[in-house]
Amino acid sequence: MANQEHLERLKQGVKVWNQWRKEHTPKDLDLEDADLMGACLNGVDFSDVSLVNVNLSKAELTNATFEGANLQGVNLHKATCSGACLVGADLDRVVGSRATFHGANCQKVVFRNTDLHGAVLFQADLRQTTFIGGDLQKVDLQRANLMEATLLHTALDEANLTEANLQQAKLIEVNLIKANFTQANLQEVDVHRALLGGTIFASNNLSTVNSLETVNHRGPSYIDIHTLVRSEGNIPDTFLRGAGVPDHFIEYIRSLTSSPFQYHPCFISYSSKDQGFAARLHTDLQSNGVRCWFAPHDLKIGDHYHQRIDEAIRLYDKLIIILSEHAVQSSWVEREVVSAREKEDRQQRPVLFPIRLDDAVMHTTKAWAADVRRRWHIGDFTQWKNRDTYQQAFARLLRDLKTEKITNP
Repeated sequence: MANQEHLERLKQGVKVWNQWRKEHTPKDLDLEDADLMGACLNGVDFSDVSLVNVNLSKAELTNATFEGANLQGVNLHKATCSGACLVGADLDRVVGSRATFHGANCQKVVFRNTDLHGAVLFQADLRQTTFIGGDLQKVDLQRANLMEATLLHTALDEANLTEANLQQAKLIEVNLIKANFTQANLQEVDVHRALLGGTIFASNNLSTVNSLETVNHRGPSYIDIHTLVRSEGNIPDTFLRGAGVPDHFIEYIRSLTSSPFQYHPCFISYSSKDQGFAARLHTDLQSNGVRCWFAPHDLKIGDHYHQRIDEAIRLYDKLIIILSEHAVQSSWVEREVVSAREKEDRQQRPVLFPIRLDDAVMHTTKAWAADVRRRWHIGDFTQWKNRDTYQQAFARLLRDLKTEKITNP
């Protein structure tokens, strides 16, 4: 049973509880079996507290700290735990169905027989986390970081893993029926005896995925053309047949191995006032075998093409952004720089290739520009109307766009 003194302190509010803990550093904090359903506990410090079998369903726990806490059997059904820290917590038999863990820090945590059915772990940090058994059906893992995570005998049916980082993760005997891996980083993932059927692979690189030939197919899966191209034909025939790919198409896929694409596909984003340069760059890239698309990104919100352009940018391998006095003053530049930085951090590979037509980006005091100057090489096309100078800068850009098999998630 809960220690009544500890429970009374908590009932006085989060501020009182946290201050009491800070001043007295009490030992053996015990709230076991307490009923805190629907409680507002945003920012609470539950580190090292025994919360065994506590009812926290529908509780507000944004930015709460659970480091080292004992959460065995805790009920977090529909609780809001966005930004919470669970490092070192014991999460055996936790019920977290339909709970929200948006951006939560769960590094190296062990989830044993945990119910996270329909939970939201959008952008959660799950590096080196272990899931043993448990229900993760319909879980939202979009943009979550599962690098080096281990999932054993776990149900991930209909899970959304769009843009998740699964580099070197182990998905052993995991149920992946109808799971969505669109744009996920699957570099060196191990899927030994995983269960597939209706599983979505879109814009993935499967060439370094381990144990694909051991997968159990319960029906055809969805493998898009971008996945086949990025994988450069290096996908086992047994996997492709099990996924429902016709034999004649598998023969075509094999041809990709002998003549892989030399350059990453890219999208050119620019201000409409720099149309002349953008058109020239697009033509020259296409002439050199680079598959690229381009469109101005300062269209009006109601423009017919605005949504399509945003979608195209989301699907690119590389983004060439043309920086000029016109572009630097636009809000879309900052948005795309931030988006590219996040994508690079998730996928651990270069995405953004900024180039400049003048010195505006070098002198502006905008924070995003300082980040660009510090983090990326900025191609110098300030003398682009001079043929020789342009060709030198173009050759450098072309070199940077060359593909490397190992680093193409």
